Amino acid sequence: MRLPPPDPGQLVRVRGYLVGQRCLAPALLEPLIESGTLYGDARANAVFLLPGQQNLAVGAELRGTTGRPWQGLAPVSQKDLGCLSIPAEALPVVVLCESAIDAISCFALHPRHRCLSTAGARPNPRWLRSLLDQGCEIYCGFDGDATGDAMARAMIAGHPAVKRLRPSQHDWNDVLRAQA
Repeated sequence: MRLPPPDPGQLVRVRGYLVGQRCLAPALLEPLIESGTLYGDARANAVFLLPGQQNLAVGAELRGTTGRPWQGLAPVSQKDLGCLSIPAEALPVVVLCESAIDAISCFALHPRHRCLSTAGARPNPRWLRSLLDQGCEIYCGFDGDATGDAMARAMIAGHPAVKRLRPSQHDWNDVLRAQA
């Protein structure tokens, strides 16, 4: 698998974007940077690795940090095989979010919850069953829009133990920025 290689020279820009524009606390970003889960690539994208089994990357979420905003996945990504978790260790309450930035934002707002990025709104990621089997209390924290609501309804219909935790704004990062 070929993921975008790190460009250490872009890390200052990535940090500046995530802290300055996205209002993410440096203390939440540093463990991700130190572990190599978050880095900058040659195009100044923030790269969030999606760890799978044995903590091996199965893909990456990319977020543009330049004047032309965009987001996507690295072409080799297999998002059904892994997810970004904030924090990495297990906690009894899990919130599923649509993106890495939303998962970090949700954790900033709900520090007693483990927040996972599903790398897009989808009702049945392959790894969801294992979380349910662990007895975790799981909330679908997808965006507060038509797509997020529809995917949350579909997830709950397929997995009735999942509950909805809807952000009061469009997404968790908007909630965090409104409080900043």
